[in-house]
Amino acid sequence: MFNLFSSIMSLLLTLSMISCASDGPADSFNYIEPDPTDTLESGDLIWSDEFNSSGSPNSSNWTYDIGHGSNGWGNNEVQYYTNEQKNVRVENGNLIIDAKEEDGQWTSARIKTEGLQSFRYVTVKARAKLPEGSGTWPAIWMLGTNIKDIGWPASGEIDIMEHVGKNPGQVHSSLHTPSSHGNTQNTGKKEVPDFHKEFHIYEVVWTPESITFKIDGESFYTYSPSVKNFETWPFNKDFFIIMNIAMGGNWGSDVQYETGGMKNGIDPDLSHARMEVDYIRVYKN
Repeated sequence: MFNLFSSIMSLLLTLSMISCASDGPADSFNYIEPDPTDTLESGDLIWSDEFNSSGSPNSSNWTYDIGHGSNGWGNNEVQYYTNEQKNVRVENGNLIIDAKEEDGQWTSARIKTEGLQSFRYVTVKARAKLPEGSGTWPAIWMLGTNIKDIGWPASGEIDIMEHVGKNPGQVHSSLHTPSSHGNTQNTGKKEVPDFHKEFHIYEVVWTPESITFKIDGESFYTYSPSVKNFETWPFNKDFFIIMNIAMGGNWGSDVQYETGGMKNGIDPDLSHARMEVDYIRVYKN
């Protein structure tokens, strides 16, 4: 989802390597072990948002990215993220994210648990119904809490669910690491034909040994590199959760609708796209 331009990625990777060097060389990589005072058992619910209130999302759980992609989240996306209820709210037991076209400008929302809730070695389940329409790019994903210190891709990225509307029904789950980012090789996909009509459970099972993605309980991709170090496994630290709808961009854009070389690429007949999330739950592994 992040996929910054190659020059920026190279700079961030260099800076992140320098940061890691201060902690020791890559071959000194170690896991951060779980808190020994933790009394929870595997399968216990750690945290959830059931979205049973109304109005704005719970401020104890969620904050917002605001602004256009030029603010730093990249990908040539065209939407402007807001925290307004027209774009993000809780109603009828669901989180609603609405992307809307108004006077030629797309607005949307990107909410995150950064600075509020973070997790490590957990199972995350989100029950969601996805938007349809060419140019839409909804995602439920995670970033390392150290991203502001060491940059991306050094911080790591876990994409629990991504769907680009130009390829309806193909749901992707991916991992971004220093050794594989941008057009990552660490990815899998599964067909979900009724993605826009029915709720499905999008899931990641993250342990110190592997990361497995599931849809409705069925596994379809596992990542478990034989060598785990800074390059291949930035998944030994806390991560926070993000949910958003992007529009257009490097991956979401549909070439048949691109004009003037711009990555808008959105069906001109589309003016509204909605993602609904029934719940998001985090369990101890």
